[in-house]
Formats: sequence, C-alpha cells, structure tokens
Amino acid sequence: MKLKNILIVVRDLERSKKFYKELFGLDVILDNDGNVMLTEGLVLQEAGLWETCIGREIVPKNNAAALYFEERDMEGFLRRLESYVEPIQYVNRLVEDSHGRKVVRFYDLDGNLIEVGAPM
Repeated sequence: MKLKNILIVVRDLERSKKFYKELFGLDVILDNDGNVMLTEGLVLQEAGLWETCIGREIVPKNNAAALYFEERDMEGFLRRLESYVEPIQYVNRLVEDSHGRKVVRFYDLDGNLIEVGAPM
C-alpha cells in the first residue's frame, strides 16, 4: 500500500489555490470538477462535494491534524505570511519548540491547521 495524497476541504477553490501558490509555492497539477491536485501531493476538495460524500458537516479548526511544511528561510516566509492579502489567524506566532526549532502555526482560509518549521 502507498499513501498517494493528502486531501483537505475548502469552501472556495480559487481562493485556496491562490493561498497555497503564494505562500507555499504549490502549483496546480490537475483541476477537475471540484477537486484540485497541487504539487507535493496536496489535494483541495470543494466543501459541498466532501459533505455529500461523507454525509456530515465539516468542522473547521478542529485541530485534529495539521499540514506540516519545512522552510529554510523562516524570516522570509513570515514576511510573506504577514503581508498576505487576507488576514491570517495564528494558533501561535513564531516560537521555539522543545528541540530548539523555530515553528509557526496558523489556519488556512478554511480552518485547516498548518505548521511551518525550520528543518532540524
């Protein structure tokens, strides 16, 4: 068995494609009727499709999982994050974890938790 992708649910695909392109450099590989595959294996799915598929409502900011990115230039990333055109809701601003690694945690535009950390 092989893990192929990670899927997250979003309300506005265009808005989310822009968010993940501008902040993380992810490009669209496939854009197909409510599903968008980005580089690095991230898939965005339109919320209505997901709710129909699972028969339940989506719970934003449930803090049960996070997308984790590593960034060598944390200062540059933080500048991009701070100057993003839409407000960013932080879980915690830049902190140093128990391993001495700098990390920042925040939500994407749909309440999916993201952690960005400097490589160890």
